[in-house]
Amino acid sequence: MATSVVSDPRPPAVRPDPLPTLGFGAAAIGNLYAAVSDAEAEATVQAALDAGLSYFDTAPHYGFGLSETRLGRALPAEVRISTKVGRVLKPAPDADPAAERHGFVGAAPFEPVFDYSHDGVMRSFEASLKRLGRDRVDVLLAHDLGRLTHGDDHPRLFRQFLDGGYRAMRDLRDSGAAGAIGLGVNETAICEEALGHADFDVILLAGRYTLLEQDALDRFLPLCVARAVSVIIGGPFNSGILVEGVRPGRTAHYDYAPAPPEILDRVGRLAAVCAAHAVPLPAAALQFPLAHPAVASVIPGMASPAQVAQAQAWLATPVPDALWDDLRTQGLLRTDAPAPSAPVTA
Repeated sequence: MATSVVSDPRPPAVRPDPLPTLGFGAAAIGNLYAAVSDAEAEATVQAALDAGLSYFDTAPHYGFGLSETRLGRALPAEVRISTKVGRVLKPAPDADPAAERHGFVGAAPFEPVFDYSHDGVMRSFEASLKRLGRDRVDVLLAHDLGRLTHGDDHPRLFRQFLDGGYRAMRDLRDSGAAGAIGLGVNETAICEEALGHADFDVILLAGRYTLLEQDALDRFLPLCVARAVSVIIGGPFNSGILVEGVRPGRTAHYDYAPAPPEILDRVGRLAAVCAAHAVPLPAAALQFPLAHPAVASVIPGMASPAQVAQAQAWLATPVPDALWDDLRTQGLLRTDAPAPSAPVTA
């Protein structure tokens, strides 16, 4: 089934100011995999503000409105926010308030439903503004497009987006209600496909350009450089395995599931090289993607004040050039992957 191409005779909007190097991924304060109290969420956000963080990424899907609501209560007007469209929240009054649903524990009594139509995007955006207590957002992203999420239904939903949702996002950008528009996804294939049909300012790519995965260097990142598309890296620790490492008796998670043997082996080798240079593995993992010229920001998930402080410490940890050289020598880092040459500042 052919996908329609959007005709966009208007020039793209002026690109937004550069995003801060370190941002705050707010899925965790939407109770991703574990409940976080209102007080804990507020303390975490306040710790981030006190540390100087000024960019927060959220979505209606995160706790079915819970993450946005918590940020709306805690954030001052001057910080930058990205949120997402592509799902509408339907009331679910019979939902078990303590159960895990779609990965979120004790979430708000709503059920997320995919809707990439013009009306669905507009309704989602308006509801997000109410929860956030704002009249605009800095970045608006179409959430979870692609075959990885939708399987055989991808062509239908992608066409729905191009024929309706993209037009809504473009109009919101043109009106100033959104400073920039783009995608928030977990795969590069949909990014390359979408850039063949539409203009975007920014793409949030989660888990696909990390110390474990560098295939984005083949086509995606060069395309972003050529098209002047800024890239935000989410999931820099690949679901936590690049923080926890490989420990006997503990299940390491990669890509939201128990890590397979080949990933465990690779992480063990990465950790050994980092240990030889007295560098924490997560420090190298957090800094690595920022060396690419397309990458503007990295947004690890944060669920506590301690995690905020730890992320800042990892970002400032000196990583010697010899570490990156050793990773290349051992086949753990592609020879065409740029590497940081000095500690990164937020």
